[in-house]
Amino acid sequence: MWSRRIVLGSGVVVLALLVMRDAPSRPVRPEPVVVGPVVPQPSIVSRKAWRANEGMVRERATYTGAVSAVFVHHTGHLNGYDCADAPRMLREMQRDHVESDGWDDIGYNFVVDRCGTIYEGRAGGVGRPVQGAHTKGFNGDTIGIAALGTFGPGTTVPPALEAGIVKVAAWKLRPGADPRSTVRLVSTNDESTYKKGEAAELHVISGHRDTFRTDCPGEVLYERLPVIREAVARLRKESQTAR
Repeated sequence: MWSRRIVLGSGVVVLALLVMRDAPSRPVRPEPVVVGPVVPQPSIVSRKAWRANEGMVRERATYTGAVSAVFVHHTGHLNGYDCADAPRMLREMQRDHVESDGWDDIGYNFVVDRCGTIYEGRAGGVGRPVQGAHTKGFNGDTIGIAALGTFGPGTTVPPALEAGIVKVAAWKLRPGADPRSTVRLVSTNDESTYKKGEAAELHVISGHRDTFRTDCPGEVLYERLPVIREAVARLRKESQTAR
């Protein structure tokens, strides 16, 4: 965890950005077979569009298996931002993740702003199972979706932001995954709340705090996860019924 001080007039605001100092491992494994998604891909702002610094990326993407779980995060930014500023905020976050945290790239696979706009996070292709650096010990076969903002007590989760998380999760979860159920994952890092090699029974859609000692994704967003799970399940069912 680190803090950034921003001077606003005569006051000082401290942004505590919860970051996970866990660069993804680089296992040697065959290229996975990509299975078609249950729901169509939502509209996503590409890295090129938000002007990610590709020269900053230290290593090529690592690919894992199909997405079995989604971890929801918040980024720790102030909530009153103009959505037009989100690309700049993502560029700053990418720089912080690489220069301050020593990762290869921005850690999250996707970021959603308060207007519901979905951004491509870590490089490697939005339709492919890119391994992120978002959840210590559980980066494999999962994705990290970060809500741009801070969602502790006294805040609210914008409906558009929540809808964006639902769209990404419904699209990226592997066929057959039940968003309302649980999944067994094995930790790869002793710094998780689960020791390396220890199996954890986790929600298919979990919060970062479920595997690490952190408040992320904030009390208010965490309390919305049951609603998000139901919405993801409903979207996937509606999509399959329409086929």
